[in-house]
Formats: sequence, C-alpha cells, structure tokens
Amino acid sequence: MEVSRRKAPPRPPRPATPLPLLAYLLALAAPSRGADEPVWRSEQAIGAIAASREDGVFVASGSCLDQLDYSLEHRLSRLYRDQAGNCTEPVSLAPPARPRPGSSFSKLLLPYSEGAGDLQGLLLTGWTFDRGACEVRLLGNLSHSSLRNGTEVVSCHPQGSTAGVVYRAGDQNRWYLAVAATYVLPEPETASRCNPAASDRDTAIALKDTEGRSLATEELGRLKLSGSAGSLHFVDAFLWNGSVYFPYYPYNYTSGAATGWPSMVRIAQSAKVLQFQGQAALDCGRGHPDGRRLLLSSSLVEALGVWAGVFSAATGEGQDRRSPATTALCLFRMSEIQERAKSCPWDFQTAEHNCKEGEQPERVQPIASSTLIHSDLTSVYGTVVMNRTVLFLGTGDGQLLKVILGENLTSNCPEVIYEIKEETPVFYKLVPHPKKNIYIYLTAGKEVRRIPVANCSKHPSCTECLTAADPHCGWCHSLQRCTFKEDCAHPENYENWLDISSGAKKCPQINLFRSSKDKTTVTVVGSFPPRRSEWECVVKNVDTGRQLCRGQSPASKTCACSVPTRATYRDVLVVNVTFSVGSWHLSKRFNFTNCSSLRECPVCIGTGCAWCKSERKCIHPFTACDPSDYKRSQEHCQAAVEKRTPPRTAGGGRFTDNKSNRTHQGLQVFYHIKSIEPRKISTLGKSNVIVTGANFTQASNITMILKGTSTCEKDVIQVSHVLNDTHMKFSLPSSRKEMKDVCIQFDGGNCTSVGPLSYIALPHCSLIYPATTWISGGQNITIVGRNFDVIDNLIISHELKGNINVSEYCMANSCRFLAPSLKSLKARTNVTVKLRVQETYLDCGSLQYLEDPRFTGCRVEPEGDTELEVKIQKENDEFNISKTDIEITLFHGENEQLNCSFENITRNQDLTIILCKIKGISNANSIDTSSKKVRVKLGNLELYVEQETVPTTWYFLIVLPVLLVIVIFAAVGVTRHKSKELSRKQSQQLELLESELRKEIRDGFAELQMDKLDVVDSFGTVPFLDYKHFALRTFFPENRDATDKNESLTALDALICNKSFLVAVIHTLEKQKNFSVKDRCLFASFLTIALQTKLVYLTSILEVLTRDLMEQSSNMQPKLMLRRTESVVEKLLTNWMSVCLSGFLRETVGEPFYLLVTTLNQKINKGPVDVITCKALYTLNEDWLLWQVPEFSTVALNVVFEKIPENESADVCRNISVNVLDCDTIGQAKEKIFQAFLSKNGSPYGLQLNEIGLELQVGTRQKELLDIDSSSVILEDGITKLNTIGHYEISNGSTIKVFKKIANFPSDVEYSEDHCHLILPDSEAFQDVQGKRHRGKHKFKVKEMYLTKLLSTKVAIHSVLEKLFRSIWSLPNSRAPFAIKYFFDFLDAQAENKKITDPDVVHIWKTNSLPLRFWVNILKNPQFVFDIKKTPHIDGCLSVIAQAFMDAFSLTEQQLGKEAPTNKLLYAKDIPTYKEEVKSYYKAIRDLPPLSSSEMEEFLTQESKKHENEFNEEVALTEIYKYIVKYFDEILNKLERERGLEEAQKQLLHVKVLFDEKKKCKWIGRQLHSINSPPSHEGALKQGEGGGFI
Repeated sequence: MEVSRRKAPPRPPRPATPLPLLAYLLALAAPSRGADEPVWRSEQAIGAIAASREDGVFVASGSCLDQLDYSLEHRLSRLYRDQAGNCTEPVSLAPPARPRPGSSFSKLLLPYSEGAGDLQGLLLTGWTFDRGACEVRLLGNLSHSSLRNGTEVVSCHPQGSTAGVVYRAGDQNRWYLAVAATYVLPEPETASRCNPAASDRDTAIALKDTEGRSLATEELGRLKLSGSAGSLHFVDAFLWNGSVYFPYYPYNYTSGAATGWPSMVRIAQSAKVLQFQGQAALDCGRGHPDGRRLLLSSSLVEALGVWAGVFSAATGEGQDRRSPATTALCLFRMSEIQERAKSCPWDFQTAEHNCKEGEQPERVQPIASSTLIHSDLTSVYGTVVMNRTVLFLGTGDGQLLKVILGENLTSNCPEVIYEIKEETPVFYKLVPHPKKNIYIYLTAGKEVRRIPVANCSKHPSCTECLTAADPHCGWCHSLQRCTFKEDCAHPENYENWLDISSGAKKCPQINLFRSSKDKTTVTVVGSFPPRRSEWECVVKNVDTGRQLCRGQSPASKTCACSVPTRATYRDVLVVNVTFSVGSWHLSKRFNFTNCSSLRECPVCIGTGCAWCKSERKCIHPFTACDPSDYKRSQEHCQAAVEKRTPPRTAGGGRFTDNKSNRTHQGLQVFYHIKSIEPRKISTLGKSNVIVTGANFTQASNITMILKGTSTCEKDVIQVSHVLNDTHMKFSLPSSRKEMKDVCIQFDGGNCTSVGPLSYIALPHCSLIYPATTWISGGQNITIVGRNFDVIDNLIISHELKGNINVSEYCMANSCRFLAPSLKSLKARTNVTVKLRVQETYLDCGSLQYLEDPRFTGCRVEPEGDTELEVKIQKENDEFNISKTDIEITLFHGENEQLNCSFENITRNQDLTIILCKIKGISNANSIDTSSKKVRVKLGNLELYVEQETVPTTWYFLIVLPVLLVIVIFAAVGVTRHKSKELSRKQSQQLELLESELRKEIRDGFAELQMDKLDVVDSFGTVPFLDYKHFALRTFFPENRDATDKNESLTALDALICNKSFLVAVIHTLEKQKNFSVKDRCLFASFLTIALQTKLVYLTSILEVLTRDLMEQSSNMQPKLMLRRTESVVEKLLTNWMSVCLSGFLRETVGEPFYLLVTTLNQKINKGPVDVITCKALYTLNEDWLLWQVPEFSTVALNVVFEKIPENESADVCRNISVNVLDCDTIGQAKEKIFQAFLSKNGSPYGLQLNEIGLELQVGTRQKELLDIDSSSVILEDGITKLNTIGHYEISNGSTIKVFKKIANFPSDVEYSEDHCHLILPDSEAFQDVQGKRHRGKHKFKVKEMYLTKLLSTKVAIHSVLEKLFRSIWSLPNSRAPFAIKYFFDFLDAQAENKKITDPDVVHIWKTNSLPLRFWVNILKNPQFVFDIKKTPHIDGCLSVIAQAFMDAFSLTEQQLGKEAPTNKLLYAKDIPTYKEEVKSYYKAIRDLPPLSSSEMEEFLTQESKKHENEFNEEVALTEIYKYIVKYFDEILNKLERERGLEEAQKQLLHVKVLFDEKKKCKWIGRQLHSINSPPSHEGALKQGEGGGFI
C-alpha cells in the first residue's frame, strides 16, 4: 500500500472541427486542481470507508482495516480479529457487474461516541466472517484488541447487503445499533454455509445493544420479513426527526433483477423494543420506460430536510441496455416520506395495522425540478453551503460531478470537477472531509483520493468567480484571484473576501463617464481590500505612453481622475486606467476605436464612449457635443451590463421541438432515419458522422439534436453536407464523457430519434506485442488498451520516413495491423506507433525493427510414406514468430509445390529449428529424393532455403560392414555378461518388488484415511459462455462455416411455418437412403435456429413428430424410443431441451458443475502428471492412471519476478513462495509459478507462458532452466528425457528468477516420440537399480498397486459430485422447470392414450429424453457451458462420472463381480442411493399440478423474446433450402399425394423460382464485381469471426 501524488489529467487537445470560442471552452474545460491530490491504494477492492471527526479516515478492504490520516498517509493496519498475516495478501473476490450490488467482506464501518462527554470515540466494524460478525474498537487506538464482538449481526454473504446506524436511547442513555441486513440468500450453497438460526432466518432489521458483550438483541428488538417478501437489499441507514430510516429495494440475487419499487422503511429511534413506523415506496422512474427500480446510493441533506438517491434501471448483461436515461438523481422531502409511510404488512411483519387487503404502497414522487437524468451515475453526497444545496455525483466511468441547486431546488448542468484516468467506477459512498469542507474523499476500485470540491482557480476575474454561483468559491482581494475561503489571507475580514452572497455587483469595477461638458471622469466602484495607504489612479494613452491624468486621495476616500475635453485628444484610441492602493492593483483598458459605429445608448456608455442625446449618436468621450446635457444623458442611459447568455451550440441555435407536419411542394414528405455511424466518438468530437435513411434531399433545413444530462443544454448541429437522398454528414462538437440521445429534425418538424451516441475518453495504449519485428515488415502486430473504437487511423512514425498510414483492424480493447516494410532504412531502427483521433496524434509506444531473419539450411525427412517432415535452420534472433506469420512451401520434381503445415519452433544454443509437416501424401520417399528447395515467407520477406548436403551412398557402403562387425562382437560380449548375472538380478528384482508392494499398499491405505483436498469454495465468477455460444456448441459440436446471406428467404420462412408442410418435408427426407444421420442432426439444428423466435410453433412440431415416432416404435420395441439420435425429432428434442433449460442450467446447475471441474483439476495436479501422455497419478479413469510413477517430493521455491514494461505497477508482489514437485518439468513448474503469481496479486504477470524463462540463482551465478538442454539425459534408444526440477538438483528454498525471453517460442509445444518424461521406454527397465533413483525402479511397478488412487480421487470430489447430481434432480421451490414438467406430462399422456401399462416404458422414455439426450451431453462437455479448455484427461474422468449418472437412471440391477471394470466398480455402492433419489424425482414431477397451455405458451414466448436477434436466421433458412432443393422432386411428389397441401405445393414452387432468380443475379453480380474491383478480405474476416450464425 502506498500514497502517491497525481497531477491533474491533461486537457484534451483542440479538435479539428471549428467551434465558437465560448462553446469550445465550455466543451473542453477539463477538471483542474490547484494542488496534487493524495491517493492511497489497497491490495483488495475497497468495501467500506468512513471518516471520523478526530482520528482520520478508516478503510475496510478484504479482511483488513486501515487507518489513514486526513491527507491519506497510512497510519495502521489491522486484520479481522487480529489474525496472523498482513494486509498485502490479496483476497480472491470478484465483484459482479454494475449496478448489481458489489461483493465485499466488510459490511459496516461506523465511528460513534465522538465528543460525547468524557467517552472515547469508538469504531464499529461488521464483516462476513464468522457468520456475520461485528467488532467494537477504540477509534484512537486500533492496535488495542477489540472491546466487544458478536456474531450474526451483519450479512455473512459477500453479496448480501447491510446498513446500520448507531444512536443513543433509553433511560441509561446507552448506545444502540439499528442494523438492516440480507441475512439469507436464495443460493443453497451459501445458505448452508452461514445462514442464521431458524428462528432468525426471517429477520430483516434488528436493534443491538453495543455496550453488551456480544451485541445481543432482545426478543422484541427484531423486525421480520413478511411471508410474501423476497430478498431485500438495504443501501443506507440514517437518523431524522426521531426515527431511523433504511432505504432499500426488493432484489433477486439469483437473476440480478429488482422485483419491486425502491422503498424507505421507518422505525422509532428507541431502545430494546423495535417499533415499526411504516414503509413508503419511492418513484424515480420519470424519463425511462421501465422505471428505475435499483437504488445505488443514498444521502440525507439534513439541513434541508431532503433525501437524495441515485436510482438505476436494469442494464442487462454487459451493460448492453444502458441508455442516456438509465440512471437518475432524485430528491424527496423527508416530511412527505414520513407522512406517506404506512404500517402495512407488505415487506415486513406487523401485528397491528388497518390496511385493506390488496392495498399497495403509495409511491412518493420526487421534487421534479431537482431530478437529474444521466446515463451512468453511481453515487451521491449532498450538503448545504452558504444556503445553497450542493450535490456531488460519482459516475461509472470515473467522473466526479458537482450540481448546485438554485431557487426551488432546480438542478443546474453538472460540472466535472475530477476524472479518474483509469475510468474506474466510483464507489457508492462519497465521504466529506470532517474538518475542511473543501475536500471530499473519492473511492474507486482499490483507491481512495482526496479531491478539492471546486476548481475555483479556473475563474480568472471577480465577476466570473461570483456569477458562477459556486458557494465554495469567492474572490480574494489580497491574492486577486478566485479561491477557497481557507486559501485567502485574512478571510474573516469581510473587506478582503467576497462570496456569492455579495453578488457580482460588489466586484471592483472601473467606470469611465462624461461628468460634464468639459471633462470625463474615471472612478472605481464596488468592494475593496482594507486600505492603509493612499489611493493612486492614472489614465494613460496606450499608443504613446503619455499620462492623460493622475489622481491621489487618502485611504478613507476613493480616488478619482478627470480627463479634460480637448480637440487633440480625439486621436486617443486606447487608454489604460490603473487604480492602486498599497500592493493592490486594478486596471482596465478602454477602446474608443468604434464609438461612432455604436447605435444603442447602453452599449455606448458601457464601453466608455459618450452618448449625445440630442443627436442620438455615440461619440468619443474626450470630444464635445453641442448642444448637450451630459448629466441628464447619463441619468437616462445606464451602462450596459454584460449578460451571461447560454453558449450557442455548434449549429448556432437552441432546440425547439415543433410538432407540425411538413410538406414539400404540396405533398407530405416522410423522412426515414435508419442508422448513425459511428455510435461511439471521442471527447474531441467527430467531423464525419454519417446518418443513413431516406428522402434527405427533400428537406431544406436539417439539424441534429444531442441531449445528454437532462439539466444541460441540448446541442443543435446543422447538417454539414447532404451527400445524397440516403446519406448525410454531420460534424459533431467536442463534449465531456457521457451517453447522449440523438434525434434528427427536418424543416423544424418532429425530431426523429436515432438512438444513443456515446462520448468516450481518448484511446489509451497499455501493450504492443510483439515489440520487435523484421525490417521487411508484414508481421502481425497487436496493440492492447482501451477505447480503440474511436480512432480514425493508425500511423507508424519515423524520423526519416515521416508518417506512414497502415491498415488496422480495431475493436474496443485491441488493434491489429501488419508492420510496414522499412527496407530503405538501416537494419536496426525504432519507430513510434501513433493513433490519430481527429487531428490529434496520441503516442502508443515504440516498435523495434531488426535485420531480417537469416536461414542457414533445411532438411527434408520422410515419416512413413504419407508424411514429410521439413526442418528449417535459422540463426538465433529476437523475433517472436507465430503460426500466422510464416508460410512454407516445398519445391520438388519439375517445379511442383507442396504447402508445409507449421508445427513449432525450437531454439537451441546455436540455432533455431522451424518444424513443419506435409501430411496426406502417397509418395513421401520419392518426393524426398526429388526435393530441391524450400520457400519461406515471413510477412513481406520471401527467401529460398537450399537443402543441406548429405553423405554419398558409397560412404555408407564402406562404413556399414565395419559397424556390423563391431555390433556383432559387442552383442556376444553383452550376452555372455548378462547370462552370468541373470540369476542374481532375478532375486534382487523379486525382493525389490515385494518391498515396493508392501510400501505402496501401506501408503495407499494411509492416504485414503488422512489425505484431504483443500477445495476453494470461493472461485470467483463462473466463466459462463453467453447463450449464443452455448447454443451453437450444443447444436453443432463440429464448427461450421458461414453461408452468404440471402434476401429472398421471406417466402421460405412463411412456408416452414406451415405445420403440415414441414412435417411432410421431414418425413420425406428421413425416407431417403442418403439422408444420413449427420444430415438429420444438422437439419434439426438449422430448424431450431430458424424457429428460435417461434418456440411455441417449434414445440407443436416436436409434439407431432414425437407422436409419429411413437407410432413407428410401438410396432417393435417401445423401450428403444429416443435412445439413439437416428431421426430429426430426436436431435430436435435435444436442441429444444437445450433452449428451454439454458436458464435452469446457468442459475442452478452451473455453479456446482464448475466447482466439480475445478476440484477435479486440483486433485489431478496434486500429484505427478506425465507431460507426454497426460496420464496422472490421481484420476477417476483407469486408462489415464500413471502407475509407472516415480518417487516424488514437494520442493518449496522462492520465485523472484523480473520487473517488465507489461507489469510495472509498484504494488505488485514480486517475491513469491511456490510449491512444485521434483518430478515436474520446467514447463509444468512455469505453469504453477504463473498460477501462484495470479493468486497472489489478483492479476496475471503480463506475459504469455512461452515468453518467459526461468533462471536458478546460486550466489552470483545463474543457470537457465529448460525442458531440453545440453545436460538432458539421452537414453540408450536415443529418446531424450525431459529435464525436471530434480534433474537440476534444486532444493527447498532455492531462488528462481522469472525473466522475459529475448526470443519467444510457441506456447503449444508438442513433444514427439523421441521424448519422454515420467513413463520411461521399455529399454530402460533393465537398467541397474543402483545409481539415480529414477532409473530401474519403474519396471517394478504393478498397475493394480495404484488402483487406490482412483478411490482417493473419488473421495476428494465426492461431496461436490453429489451436490451436482442433486442440483440436477432437485425441484427448487417445489417447482420443476417448465420444459421438463411439460414434456414428462406429454409422455405420460401418450402412454395412457396408447394403453401402455408397463411403468418401465414411461420411465425409459423420460430417461432417454432428458438425462440421456441433455444432461449427459452437458456433463461430458463442460466447454459447452463455460469458457474453459477440456483436456483429454478431464474428458476421461467426466466419462466415468457421466456413466455413473446414467446408471442412476437405469431400471436394471447391476450384477458386478470382482472382475468388472474399475470404472463401473468405482460408484457401485452409490448407485442404489442415486436410483431411489431419481425415482422420487420422477414421482415428484408427476405429482406436481399440470401446467396450463397458457402458462407454457407464456414461458415459450418469453424464451423466444430473450433470443431475438441472437442468430442470423437467414443462414439457417439457406441451409434448410439446400436440403429441400436436393430432394425437391421427392418432396413435391409427397405434397401431390397428400390432401390439403395444394397451396403449400404452389408456395414451394414459387420459393424455388425466387431462389433460382436470386442465384442468377448473384452470379452476374459477382462477375461484374470481379471485373470492376480488387478482391476484399473483409468478408472473410467477418465470416471467420462471426461463425455464420452470430
């Protein structure tokens, strides 16, 4: 933790778009500060903050409490309950997305008892630990142990809410805590872990005696939830008018949605007995169609009797539903809330009430004039300064706004007084400085900042300072600038300080006026600083420097100076007037150049000129007017006063919404707006925003209106250029960060909405990789950062070559481009990567160019007769070559070419080897002998590499006989030697085998009894895939390419919505012999996508097809129905279950399933894992058991991470202790070290695994650790053994340094059969037992010795597995998912209709339709649900679990013997228990009341709406048409034979005609396009990324 001083962020540069000066200054006025603000950083996200009156600022984060002084200098840290450890160790806790309530271990932080007589100040803290514990500590001495503590005081759930306030009450004047909390959450896992006692489960608010030892609660000191109330989320607690108020809102913690209106509950400020005084609903929904039902922040403005709250509407996953009106600040009068609060049993239990049944809470309306609507507010704090109400607002993009309420509590346009560079969302609680009201503490993420509450120094003059109406600012005479009162010398002297109550009229002003016919007088009016010396005033001619008059006066009088009227003075055009007293000076310049052109008296007099009343003209002040009455002229004409008019907009006007219709040449014109591009622009504005639509050329006056914050002026922009009837261009001005509504107005008519447009911060670059490339260019370079979607283009800048524009592909957080060629420059040079936004260039980092790679030769070797292996040798260099950068071609025969597929790059001490393979050929040996050269393309670099020379044939003929003779003699000698020692070795082997058996059996028994896997319950956010990818992976296990869109599909869409037609088509297709099982599955999946938004219709199709399938199955064996995927309906059923159960899978089953996969991975990695075969000691599958395991032990390493540019943060812990196994390879050790760094710091190291190296440090010597190096052991048959930690003889406590490699290697290195790790080749089995311990002993292993490891793994995951199974076959809230209940009832009804009395048949149908078709597919494929990679080993283990799952649904009893497979025996004892639970599950579903058709239709309709616009349905329709046209004649014949399908037959023929015409037009268009334009890669790129259906 550290304190740093940060300067204000730089002001954005001037945009290219010309703006009026005043509008430009207002738009770009960046928040500024007079001094650097202090910043304090924690290791964990901050959960609570409070400031005491005397003892500083307290911050709770993770399990740590920190005390800071008011300047945010660190004083002291304490862990919860003074536990061992320190606050630098991060706690893994991922906060959910905004505006969902944040996760935090700290729940309360309340200083109290400050200044209460002789009592010491106390601090009450609440934590989720120990079932929601509280501690009371001394404010002034945190190092002292806690005075009192208690449990079940606050919420024990990190996501649960808690709000509380401490007050004095009762006869004994004791301190009581009124606390409201979410004590119970609906999730079963967390509920079983820390839920309170059954009698307290429905408690919502409690009174706690803080002076009691355990913070006890009396029986009458509880307010309980009513039976109908769900979970409540409490936001704040405060005292007002003798009562305690708790703002809250009903909240579903599972779905993340508010379930009711925000409300305020009121209880009496009493002791022991809690008196419920009612609740009132709060309505802050104005301006949003769905209302705002989330309450994000709360603040009581006590002096005004007003409560302020920040309310939000739901924003959806990934903030995709955020709009300019999502959040709002609303103010409510407390007196009205108190009056409207009713004691009815809506959310809370109450015994006495006189409420009518069905009566709903009356919603209190906010003060309309003060409501402020904004796109992303997060927090509020309100106060009263100088009788002005001031509100500070935090935003989700790191801004601190200031709002000053005027008369009638009218909100002004907020001022941005601070911006966080990293754009971290502001914490929901803003804390004022308790001693100086000029500071406020701003919390965001892991940081706290002390921010000045105003930017007074930005007002250069007294008039501007006071007319700004900021109550924190005033004019300081002694400093002659706008300051805080505390910053002005002697502010208590009212003559030295002017605040806003004085008004601008009190500002010192110099007046020049015609006092008589003969003279013009200069004087000063207003307020002045204290005067202790004489006044002096001087008027000078600026052009000549000559004094026109000079005056002096005593301190008690004001100085005046008169200029005589002379003909010679008429040439004086500019004068400078100066007044001074002591060190104080005031000056003003008057310009008389344009006096004669001024036509109005007030303007004339205001500029210092004179007004001639008789001639009604403006004249030079030093000349005469005859006849003239100057005195009367001055009385009748007051000097003009500067009027502060609102800034004119970029288009030159204000917006008025005229609702009248517009006509053009007598005809009414309808203007259509289609889109606006781009939707995001930078704060600099955008000079080419394109709007598309229709009839633009019909309008004579087109304006765009931008509306951001509701209390700010709208921007009105005239169209820059109407390009044609469908496109026009606007030039948008600069603005601050916010989302704005856009509408277009034609000829003063209605303003047509275009949707939102976001102003976002300028792009920021954090990383360029690779940072080194070759001089010929062409390598793929990636830039990582944020806000890249607003850049205009990317530029490479070089001091000699200048700026080079490059083509880029940018998304929000990354940009990709090809490095340009710099062949004309020197070999080693650096260039700067720049981003252009408007006319502003932003430096993004440097890119280093080095000499092109040098290739020294290549070898071509056959691998069998179907595969060639090409190895290309390259000199070692610093390049990071990836698979996408390189292209290799082999030339052979008569200039024939073969493309070589890149495999990997291996770097040795002298050379780098690039390996590629040519597969799928039939004559590898002949190609090898005829191969000539290899062409290597690296980006723009193209080289030809010749083959290395090989020894000639005659050389081998000479050497071969000699070698044969040597081999024969050696073989004879070895055979004789082995025969002598055979008997001796046999006895040794038997003894060793017996010893090994004894040891392994004992160790296995001990492990089963003692071993315990530390499973981490809190594993952060579950990485769920979004619905699109879940559905596609379920529907199409094999990826498919996209198909071009076809606009002629409307008719086909209507045709497949004809049920009779669609059923006839499916039956016809299934009768075709070449309509394979794969085709049936694909057709069903395409049909599911095409009808994704018509689930009611899809369900009816499923019913019809299932009945038809039953008719087929009833003639043979009904028990086999739905068992295999051999028909369209069976795959359709799988897809239908996936669609309808996706929500249940995500909300109920997803978390235990992810925990199972995580726990299984932990257990596997606890023991040795062979890198080559992926077999492990701990597994569930005997086929993946590493039974040839060597002896191993744990080695504790002290790892030091090198400081790298990608991770330069000072607060990152770089010395970490990591446990590895001595049998781990260096690559495995790297993975464990990376994981330890992530766990320690909460963020990755910044490099990929293949970009780092490890060094063993022994004293001053370093040795690089590699999987393969010169010290690697090469076994007798030429196989290389991978290096391990034990190979390098690394002991406990050794220091390992992590460093960044100069050249990188591919991350997916695949070892060939020439390498081994833990499983040694058979030839090593006969090595002598003596020597290194890893040799010889492997052969004495017996596989059956290690079967206990399967049982050990089963025990480790058993509780997690049972929790997963029971989450699948349980009924949450005694309700089955709609799809399951509906389809099971459907099957029951069909069995009854067919007179099937055997209950086993229906059981098998249900099992085949749900567990077999859906759950087994999910259990075996976690990558369908989560964003994870499934390894082959995990796949093997999940197959065992899936088999056990299906056995639980089987009706046949298992007859297993001792020779049965271990995969069956492993769960044999558990299966009977599971079977009983499954039977109960089926029975419970059958006993539930049946679903009505309306309930099911409503469910399916809601699911359809959820998935609107998820998929490109046109692609699916195109694929369906391909099947129809393939079997067109058969389908047509079927339609002809069926009655009632004549119309469908006509429609089908019409569809075919449309498709044929479209295909013909498309072919002609392609030919013309290929003639007129070069090929484009844009379509391919979008296809590759979109996957076709997304």
